Amino acid sequence: MRRWGVVRTIGLVVAAVVVGGVLFQLPASPFARHGYPQRGVVPASVESTQPGRTALQSPARPPVSHPVTTPSEVITYPVAGTQKYAVLPASPGVIGRAGKLMQFQIAIEGGIAGIDRAAFTRFVRATYGGAQGWASHGLWRFQQVGPGTNPDFTLMLVTPQTRDVLCGAAPDRYTSCRIGKRVVLNVARWVHGVPKYGASLTTYRQYMINHETGHRLGRGHELCPGAGQPAPVMEQQTLGLHGCVAYAWPYVNGARYTGRLGQYDDSVPVGRDH
Repeated sequence: MRRWGVVRTIGLVVAAVVVGGVLFQLPASPFARHGYPQRGVVPASVESTQPGRTALQSPARPPVSHPVTTPSEVITYPVAGTQKYAVLPASPGVIGRAGKLMQFQIAIEGGIAGIDRAAFTRFVRATYGGAQGWASHGLWRFQQVGPGTNPDFTLMLVTPQTRDVLCGAAPDRYTSCRIGKRVVLNVARWVHGVPKYGASLTTYRQYMINHETGHRLGRGHELCPGAGQPAPVMEQQTLGLHGCVAYAWPYVNGARYTGRLGQYDDSVPVGRDH
């Protein structure tokens, strides 16, 4: 009986999965197959040291962030948040040297806990201002404004169910979207990424921001131009790469990089996009 008790104890310990030295809590929710447990707990870093680099890894491993300079954090979230939002303070410096100025807010839904808000802000701003980012070639500038303003768009980090409330058509609790002036990031994807993405969680987060913001800038969906080529940032990479290699940026080597037009085209500046 004593030996059986030891075996049972070992079995319970093994029920926690260790990946790359990081302990992942096994989800008990029916949503687990989509990557959003009822209460997801995953250590995750939020700022890349090389925002323009796509680091590939084996698709057989869950997407995890590569080593970064900021401390790791434990982000927790429910499936359904409060639908009330904390708008983060302004950061008045303008990102970009020329082009149309887009003022934006950053808002985080109540119920999402453990996120370093200052680091999240830095990550968003670094993504917009990246060497291959939207502000890099004189077409767009970005300025973060705070509460009580009327921005051109609000970048929102929300829970899966709130994603469905905000995005309207095609509820799935899985993807992110842009609807009107709201650029909506699903926290489940922010924490877990997507299976078989083939690149770091940092790269996927940069893709999320650039893709959904690209819709706000009037860009439509694009398709993979060919096997083995970088995926256009406006490809729906969350739903699959279709032969392309994960890539998070609108420019490659200083040139605008696009694929064939997909479901939407560039003439549609507003609407429901995923």
